[in-house]
Amino acid sequence: MPPSNHNRAAGTGKRRGAATAAGNGAPLTSSVSSRVLPHSVEAEEGLLACCILDSGDILSRCMEARLTSEAFYVPAHQILFEALMEINERRAAVDEIILAEELKNRKQFEEIGGFPFINRITDRVETTAHANHFLEIVREKYLLRRLIRSATGTVERCFGFEGGLENFLEEVEQEIFKISEDRISDASKPIKESVREAYTLVQKLLERRGELSGITSGFVDLDKMTNGFHDQEMIVVAARPSMGKTSLALNMAEAVAVPKKDKKPVPTLIFSLEMSSQQLAMRMMCGLARVSLVRLRDGISSAEEKQSLLNAADELSKAPLWIDDSGHLTILELRAKARRLAAQRNLGLVIVDYLQLISGLDNSVQREQQISEISRGLKAMAKELNLPVVVLGQLNRESERERRQPRLSDLRESGAIEQDADVVLLLARPKDASEESSVASDRADLIVAKQRNGPVGTVKLTFIKEITRFENFTSQPD
Repeated sequence: MPPSNHNRAAGTGKRRGAATAAGNGAPLTSSVSSRVLPHSVEAEEGLLACCILDSGDILSRCMEARLTSEAFYVPAHQILFEALMEINERRAAVDEIILAEELKNRKQFEEIGGFPFINRITDRVETTAHANHFLEIVREKYLLRRLIRSATGTVERCFGFEGGLENFLEEVEQEIFKISEDRISDASKPIKESVREAYTLVQKLLERRGELSGITSGFVDLDKMTNGFHDQEMIVVAARPSMGKTSLALNMAEAVAVPKKDKKPVPTLIFSLEMSSQQLAMRMMCGLARVSLVRLRDGISSAEEKQSLLNAADELSKAPLWIDDSGHLTILELRAKARRLAAQRNLGLVIVDYLQLISGLDNSVQREQQISEISRGLKAMAKELNLPVVVLGQLNRESERERRQPRLSDLRESGAIEQDADVVLLLARPKDASEESSVASDRADLIVAKQRNGPVGTVKLTFIKEITRFENFTSQPD
């Protein structure tokens, strides 16, 4: 054969080989199957570790992104994700022990590699800061694998095509569209559903005939302005030091948790990062009994006061009230504790005293960034547990320096608090209320500086210094 013919034949052979690899069903399949499908073991492990660290928030993000166990390439990762989802559906907290028990119940614990495997996953990351990054990688690789399988199947079907091109193209288009559709989480819904929900709420409001739609704060004028504290709301109460933030929060806790004849008590959890549970209990007991803590410390008390303290102790003992005075809590630890108690006790209110004392997850980042993450975490907790969260916070010194009432911009360390909060209450003493006043009760101003679903303004309160207690405003001391 002449060289030119030989070369032409060889070239033809190469083209035929290429056509076979790109066109013939069997060679193409073997070509694809011989290559490793797109995946990232590191991203899968990172995402699973984040799910274990903060199951409520991260699993919610996974569900919003329509992520299923099939999105994970490693079979053991699929099993682990299914177990995490099962635990989350029961609204239970997640840790290594609970996860191991769930896997044992499913008879899959040894299959995935036992505790060494779980420990390797949990040691993968220390914070959930990169959870969204891991989620996007896992989701992207999953969609690419689906696209490869769909495209490969389409090519094979093309070679076996026998007729009905329009129907065939329609099927192929639907398959590709389904993959594309799953890229976007479907949070939208028809307006008629929203209208139905809104009208149901309107009916409830009309049936109450002016009654509160949320839980009471304990202060009549504040309740009129806010209509109570509502589920999923983050309520920030901020003030300068020694203005009475803790006392105000304890008064709110007492109003909802201490049993009353006409109201069912609301289970309440207080996180006290500054004071011990004994100190808080003492304050609440003295406030409820209307006995001066100073007199009590000096050993001065009448028989009547002793009886009042005994009655107050009995009332508080019956209240569905829990105090966690753990120090150095991170937002993940705080949310895990609240989630666990909420699952056991049907919580109705969480109080955090106070935001700036919560430890950051990553000390290498700026404090403002840490506070932003903590603020978002508290708001996410309110939504996850479906209850109001009252968060105490500090104000900066600007209002004192400028001798004015505080405003939103005075919130200390981060504008994220202002952004995340549904209601912001700023506690202040008016200029005419002097700390050196000899009067037993003074006026305090509770400024409603922000409210997503209502008016803003100032609510007057009466502060009884002797028993460090806030009450509904009266022009004369009790």
